[in-house]
Amino acid sequence: MQWLFSLGELAQTAGEIWKWLQTQPTRVIALYGEMGAGKTTFTAALLRAMGSPDVANSPTFSIINHYKTDAGNSVYHMDWYRLNSEEEALDAGVEDALYSGEWCLVEWPQKAERLLPGDVLSFKMETLPDGNRSLAIEIGLKL
Repeated sequence: MQWLFSLGELAQTAGEIWKWLQTQPTRVIALYGEMGAGKTTFTAALLRAMGSPDVANSPTFSIINHYKTDAGNSVYHMDWYRLNSEEEALDAGVEDALYSGEWCLVEWPQKAERLLPGDVLSFKMETLPDGNRSLAIEIGLKL
């Protein structure tokens, strides 16, 4: 499955993806993409589509940010870019979030892929030459 969109279409695209995500059995999303591909920007738009009043910021230094939706559900946003090992991820409490049953969005998942559940949704984001974005989704497959 693939979406192509401009930054101006991001909110609408995030809304469409949120509708689709609600039909999926997993709640863990691994966000792959180069630096600047728009992973955090997409996460912020998806968080709004989920009904959260919170503003998503990159959890690069804290590893995990916790948000709430208007319905009271939790959303965990993780950034594993600065992780040096899986042990460091475990010490930060990522496993508790990943297996909480709540929505988890993980940037730079390749830093500790073995910790991800087998049914993870892998999102690969790319910036296209024209500045638009491509978002490809695989179910249960780490890219």
